[in-house]
Amino acid sequence: MSYKNQSQANITVALQYQGLLGIVLFSILTTVPCCVFLFINGTLLFTLRSKPVFRETSRYILLYNLLFADTVQMALSQLLYILAACRIRLTYPVCGVLVMLADLTSVISPLTLVVMCLERYVAVCYPLRHATIITIRNTGVAICLVWAFSSLNILTRVLLLLWFPFEDLESLHLKDFCGKESMLLDPMSDLYDQAYSYFLFVSAGVAVVSSYIGVMVAARSASTDKASAHKARNTLLLHLVQLGLSLSSTIHNPLLLAISKVLERIVLVRIQIVVYVCIVIFPRCLSALIYGLRDQTIRPILMYHLCCQWRCLLSLSLVPAKAKNSIVIT
Repeated sequence: MSYKNQSQANITVALQYQGLLGIVLFSILTTVPCCVFLFINGTLLFTLRSKPVFRETSRYILLYNLLFADTVQMALSQLLYILAACRIRLTYPVCGVLVMLADLTSVISPLTLVVMCLERYVAVCYPLRHATIITIRNTGVAICLVWAFSSLNILTRVLLLLWFPFEDLESLHLKDFCGKESMLLDPMSDLYDQAYSYFLFVSAGVAVVSSYIGVMVAARSASTDKASAHKARNTLLLHLVQLGLSLSSTIHNPLLLAISKVLERIVLVRIQIVVYVCIVIFPRCLSALIYGLRDQTIRPILMYHLCCQWRCLLSLSLVPAKAKNSIVIT
């Protein structure tokens, strides 16, 4: 009997160790690329504020707003993922704040993409009026409208949450991990979330496709700069891909829920890592990759800042501990 109990104890310890090892491994697999892209996004954000040409050009201002929303969204998504991987259950107020911030930035990204597409449309179809329509002031107004519309969505979600009878709950601690679905406490909130997601996807898609068609029609005109129209067409195609990937994060949890019904848990966890990286992390770093490598104005300055930061980090890692202490003392 003692030998049997000892064997069961060894099996339990082994399973716990395997579970801990899996949590650490999967957390590393998602945290490392996330940190790398956060570093690149942060460097690009710094680059966009380092030169007057970036601070005084509408498309770079819009790019900064898009990149800022993507960076915050990626950081919050990774935080929620680590909390879930470590099996940390939050309270409803704390989870609500994190989820609402994530929802706010997730809506800002597609709306900013729509404004960027309209800017390219005006640049190609109305080149003589572009300087009077796309001004710094109008760009600031457009960004304020994007944030206001996104904030209105969050305010509506908060009002729907306030109708829920939290006083009837035994505890304010979540029974499950913190996520968007955890804050959809009643059918009305779920219905509103679906309706808003569909409305956002359809409206943004129609705006981007319409801008693309307008640029294609203008490209056939004899008075249009062919090179500018071709470049704008490629940019709008990239925006359409960005929009699709950005809004694809809305199917992340429903997709995993459907997969969980037919697969084992260990296989589901591995698929979840792949889906999370492809649907949540990758779309948020796409802006930095597209504009950091494609834009001839941004690329040299971004590479300069990246190289300087890597050299500083490398030099600090190679300095001995005593030398670091002496540097601090002096």
